Amino acid sequence: MSVLNGKVVVITGASSGIGESTARLLASLGAHVVIGARRVERLESLASDIQGDGGSVVIQQLDVTELEQMQAIIGAAQSRFGRVDAIINNAGVMPLSSLEALKIEEWNRMIDVNIRGVLHGIATGLPVMKKQGFGHFINIASIGAYDVTPTAAVYCATKYAVRAITDGLRQETVGLGIRVTLVSPGVTESELAESITDNQAREFMKEYRRNALPATAIARAIVYALEQPVHVDVSELVIKPAM
Repeated sequence: MSVLNGKVVVITGASSGIGESTARLLASLGAHVVIGARRVERLESLASDIQGDGGSVVIQQLDVTELEQMQAIIGAAQSRFGRVDAIINNAGVMPLSSLEALKIEEWNRMIDVNIRGVLHGIATGLPVMKKQGFGHFINIASIGAYDVTPTAAVYCATKYAVRAITDGLRQETVGLGIRVTLVSPGVTESELAESITDNQAREFMKEYRRNALPATAIARAIVYALEQPVHVDVSELVIKPAM
C-alpha cells in the first residue's frame, strides 16, 4: 500500500496536462484528490474516470486569481476529509510574446495566474497547515525559473518569482512540520502553448517543443516528493528530457 493512501491533496489547474496527470496518479495510489480548474466540464470528465477506477475525488470550480475561490476549494477539502496534507499550486498560463509586441493584457494575465495564484494557494493553505502541524506545498515553476529565452521574458519573470516565493516559504516554515518543494519541468506536453497569440513566439515554441516530456513524468516527480518521510524535504526538482 502506498504511503499516500488516504492523504488529502488539493491540485489547482487540474483540468489538463500536469495537473490532470498528477490527479490520476495520486488517486491510483489511494489519495483523496481535490481538484480545481476553471473548466468544470473537464473536471467532471476527469472525476468520472477516477471514480470509475475506484479513486476518491472532489471537484471544485477554481480561478486561482480569486482568493475566495481558493479559500472555497481548501474549505471543501477540510469539510470532506478533515485536513489538507498537500497543496499543489500548478495552475499557470504561458502566452509568450516579445516585449516589443506590447501584449500588456497577456503580461498581466501571467502575473495574476502564475504569481498571484500561487500566493493565494499559500495564503489559504498556510494557516491550515500551521494549525494542523503538518502539510506540504508543491509549487510548479519551470526551467524558465532558471534561464530566460526570447519571447519568454515575462513568463520567465513569473517563474523566477515562484522560485523566490517558494524558497522564502521554505525558510519561514522551518520547524513547523510543513514541507515545501519547487518542481520545475522542462518542455512538457500540455495545452500551455495553445494560449500563444504572437506568431513569432508560436513558431519558436513549435520547434522548442519537438522533444517534450509526457505530463506523467512530472506527475511521478511530484509523487516522489510527496512520498518521502516527513523528516525529508525535497527542496527542488528540475526535470528535463534526456535527449
